Amino acid sequence: MPSRGGRSTFRQLRRGALITLTALLGFCAFETAQARTVRIVQAQTLELRRLDDQELVIITAGEGGGTVELRVDDDVVQASRIEYNRTRRTLTLIGSASYHSAQDGQTLQGENLVVDLGQEELTGEDVLISDGDIEIRGEEVERIPGQLRATGGYFTPCAKCGRTPNDYAFRAERLILYPGDRLVAYRAQLLLADFPVLYLPVVVLPLNNADRQPRLAIGSGQPDGRTVEADLPFSIGANTLGTTLLRYYENRNPSLGLGVSLRSYAPLSWVDRLNLYTLANPKPFASDGTRQVGYDLDLDLSVKGRIPLALAVRDLDYTLNMTRRDIGRTQDDPERGVTRVDFTANVEYPLFSAQFNYNDRFGPAPTVALTTPLRTPEVVLNPKPYTLGNFSADFKVTAGRYTAASNPLSRSASAQGLNISSSRLEEGHSLGYTAQPWRGADLTLSNTFTGRYYGTGARTVDLNISADLTQRFNVTNTVRLRYSYIRVEGTSPFAFDALPTRRLSAPLSLDLSTVPVKDVSFGVSYTRDLFLPWDQQPPARFSLTVNRLPVYLTYNLAHNFLTGELESSDFNLTLGDPNADQVTVTPAQPAQPATPFSPAVPAQPATVTRSSRWPAPRLTLTANGSYTRTGGYQPFTVRATVTGDIRTNAFSVYATHDIQTPRLSAIGVEFSGVSSTDAVLNPLSFTGRENLNLLTPRLTGSYSLTWRGAYTISTAHDVALEQAENVKESGTLTFSVGSAAGRATNWQLTYGGPYDLRRGGFTRPALTGTLNATRPGQSLALAATVNTPGLDQPRTELTRADANAVWQFGSRVALSGRVSYNRYRSGIFPNDVATDTLILDPIRVGLALGNGPRPGAYLTGSLRQTFTWQGGARQNPTPLAPVIGLTIDRCCWALQAEIDLSLRRYRLGISLPGSSSYPLFDYGTEGFNVPLLPLR
Repeated sequence: MPSRGGRSTFRQLRRGALITLTALLGFCAFETAQARTVRIVQAQTLELRRLDDQELVIITAGEGGGTVELRVDDDVVQASRIEYNRTRRTLTLIGSASYHSAQDGQTLQGENLVVDLGQEELTGEDVLISDGDIEIRGEEVERIPGQLRATGGYFTPCAKCGRTPNDYAFRAERLILYPGDRLVAYRAQLLLADFPVLYLPVVVLPLNNADRQPRLAIGSGQPDGRTVEADLPFSIGANTLGTTLLRYYENRNPSLGLGVSLRSYAPLSWVDRLNLYTLANPKPFASDGTRQVGYDLDLDLSVKGRIPLALAVRDLDYTLNMTRRDIGRTQDDPERGVTRVDFTANVEYPLFSAQFNYNDRFGPAPTVALTTPLRTPEVVLNPKPYTLGNFSADFKVTAGRYTAASNPLSRSASAQGLNISSSRLEEGHSLGYTAQPWRGADLTLSNTFTGRYYGTGARTVDLNISADLTQRFNVTNTVRLRYSYIRVEGTSPFAFDALPTRRLSAPLSLDLSTVPVKDVSFGVSYTRDLFLPWDQQPPARFSLTVNRLPVYLTYNLAHNFLTGELESSDFNLTLGDPNADQVTVTPAQPAQPATPFSPAVPAQPATVTRSSRWPAPRLTLTANGSYTRTGGYQPFTVRATVTGDIRTNAFSVYATHDIQTPRLSAIGVEFSGVSSTDAVLNPLSFTGRENLNLLTPRLTGSYSLTWRGAYTISTAHDVALEQAENVKESGTLTFSVGSAAGRATNWQLTYGGPYDLRRGGFTRPALTGTLNATRPGQSLALAATVNTPGLDQPRTELTRADANAVWQFGSRVALSGRVSYNRYRSGIFPNDVATDTLILDPIRVGLALGNGPRPGAYLTGSLRQTFTWQGGARQNPTPLAPVIGLTIDRCCWALQAEIDLSLRRYRLGISLPGSSSYPLFDYGTEGFNVPLLPLR
């Protein structure tokens, strides 16, 4: 039942009528007076009743039971029976029901819940509330925007662990929950294993991330002396969250800094969101050690909102941003002390839309050019497009005062300095008209104009008037006549809207596109600009396309008849037809005797019709080339390709001729094939390519042979056939064997490296091997490189090795690690010295402790260390220094201990739901430290 005009279509039902919805396929939706949309997702019956001047809609799941599901905007409501009071705008959930709030991430479960759609409130008894990692039970619960209140409440972060009893919990007379921020309990009891152990008048449990946690940092150093930084969260009402920022620096003048960071949701009826961050911080010491007096100010204010207007299509929406950044800037920074304000408001009425912009900066005068213009202010008026038959018109007017960088092309503007201020009026319109004056003809007229007029007396004009007449003949033949008048002139005083160039042009174009015969298309395009001299006119362009088997040809030519010069020409020719051997046989027809009404018909022999006249169906020839007046002739390439019975089997040769040299520049060959025994099994496949560059000269190529798609042998080379006397290497040559890539287990061995053709051998060869194996819960990656003797390499030695492994033994033990070894040499053989490096980065082991499906503790160890040897001697020897950790995981809390032997540090911390880890103590080389209570 879709709604119309925001009114419920339930008015179409008779009072007391009962509607049964079988196979409900979509949503049944209606809107409340506050524009909250209620959609019926799942239901069986609807009933409309009137009781005491109140209109009720009763939604049930039917006699067979089940659940009714509604969506209130993005919230989900479920119950066995729901009564919607249209007069009071309330939902009553009968029996066991649940209400999930998408905005707060809460799920409320209870009996006979009442939802007020107008005030966005919810009340109920014996309600279970789930908020993130915490579950709350209350005898009476009331939910209002931004808060949830409960009396006789019980809450615990351990409810979702599945353990009984809970490790710890609280019972309180009154609870107030600020979703996503904190939970406040009054007159509470602390329960350990459901046994009361402590009475607390107030308990505050943070629920949000780190930016909503109290923070205190105390330190000392030069030149500031003792410093204190404190962040104290607070809230104002149900919709404003903030943090007070306190800063103290012993040696600064003044010593105390103060600020606030807050965000507010709908604090006023016309404000949707307000964010504020401001901090007045004492100025730091200058770079030369001089103490500065005063404050540096950071300010960031943003406001978004809407204002309802009676006749507007939608509410007026606005945004306000105000920023200032002083902290961290040097004294000579041009942005220091500058406050920027950006305000935008939009409104739309049935006949037009309007926009108001105000962008300004306050503070010291700018010393550099303003890349972003300041609008102080700007008004944009945009009437809705107007149409009358085939005529359309669209207008837009912009007026304002601007300050921006001066246009260097304007002498008067440049004389004002780097920036200039002036008023500006911009008018733009677009007019269009379309018609069909006669059969097969289309006429289009258009006029686009943008004019800008400045308070300095300058102006700019961008005008484009065009007419386009297209005539079609026999569908495939088209003649098009186009005329345009383009006028771009004037000089803006501003750089941001300066015209790129002046232009006065009136091109008259004639385009012809025709199909003279089947499968052949021909086109001609000629343009004459009425304002250009004869020697600057563009050339005429011709195009020809032939697509008739076995010929496919494209040819383009541009010739300037006024100068008599050929501007450009290119072609691409393909001769071939893979289906040329297919024939169509027409059976012979016997003779027909004469009849009184028709003469005798002689016998007709059988005929054979071929798909094309190409005699070699497996041969394809291609040729391409081009010419430009400025670049001359481009290389001409000819290629011949022979295809086998299987399309993957192909052999091609090609040659490239440099016409300007003139000489043959390159020749090459490419081939691929598959040895097939049936449609599925292909034992062998091979590919290869070879290219000889005759100008360099240089030989490049690669070959591969694959068996059953599993194993591959390949080789590749790139060598220069001629080299200077002082060059010892011609290029590279490699040979590889291994399994095909992408398999769960694959390996590869590669031998080769730089090669010298003159001396006939490898100069610095190497053997490289890789192995990768992956299984569920296990992975292994090995790689190694061994240098072998060559012309310029006398030794055989291991130069690199890498191992990366992850191994999981069941669900209790895991091992992972990465080990890397490298060797490099310095000096001249045989007196060179080897330096070996072994890196463990890292090696980890994890052990899960405890019975049951979920471990209760985890013991971990990791080792990150680097070992270095030079000439076989260990450098800077240090003992092994692993990091050992123990985590006790109880779901609702966790205790973490760490011993770092490399830093000689011992740490202990605890984690609670809705918060990050709280470090309890830290003991290291700098002494004993309690982060929550700094001792230094």
